[in-house]
Amino acid sequence: MKILLSNDDGYFAPGLNILAAHIAKLADITVVAPERNRSGASNSLTLDRPLSVKKAANGFFYVNGTPTDCVHIALTGLMDTMPDMVISGINDGANMGDDTIYSGTVAAAMEGYLLGIPSMAISMSQHNSTYFETAARVAVELVQHFQQHGFKSSTLLNVNVPDVPYEELQGRVVTRLGKRHKAEPVIQLTTPRNETMYWVGAAGQPNDGGEGTDFYAVVNKLVSISPIHVDLTNHAQLADIKDWLGSGKNYSGKQA
Repeated sequence: MKILLSNDDGYFAPGLNILAAHIAKLADITVVAPERNRSGASNSLTLDRPLSVKKAANGFFYVNGTPTDCVHIALTGLMDTMPDMVISGINDGANMGDDTIYSGTVAAAMEGYLLGIPSMAISMSQHNSTYFETAARVAVELVQHFQQHGFKSSTLLNVNVPDVPYEELQGRVVTRLGKRHKAEPVIQLTTPRNETMYWVGAAGQPNDGGEGTDFYAVVNKLVSISPIHVDLTNHAQLADIKDWLGSGKNYSGKQA
């Protein structure tokens, strides 16, 4: 197999290095990651300047752009042949529920998915994680399962791993994304020059975190595996909006 690895914490991040060491034992890997931490970059793509790709001493490529830039460049010009899979991670912190909208980790995997490659995002359940080794072993197991069984259709998996020793994991479970409460307010501060600055507030606590969600799984020491996709259409609301616009007519004025 050929596997492309990326992340949003930067090419130097311990999670990426541990993941690469494990995946390299069963696949030919290429690592293309941001030159610095780009957490929260979401799916942003750099279009206002050219990007540089450099090679670190350990063989990893690093890009002065976003996680999406990294995977896009790798798949559309840097790699000679397409990989069998794209894996993003291991992120130092959870990407569950609403987090997936902002996550650079998920975005890197999503770019692989958008370009037709089966992809996974792997994240730890909390910041300043201790047991990256646990997530790396989970990633290896998922890759081995993919080698044996493949996927039935185009697939993007969002995987969150409890920050516990591997032996304490209670299994794996397929989950849906939960939902958080509204984020905490911004934190305002004043600089020595009397300028007002703002730190973005902390993410809200789980609001929808019951059984079946990613939040519930990691609390119970289960690996959460959520299949996600890119279609943002609210299909259940299509008819309501047509009615709202008037008599079920669409924008052209024709009867829908």
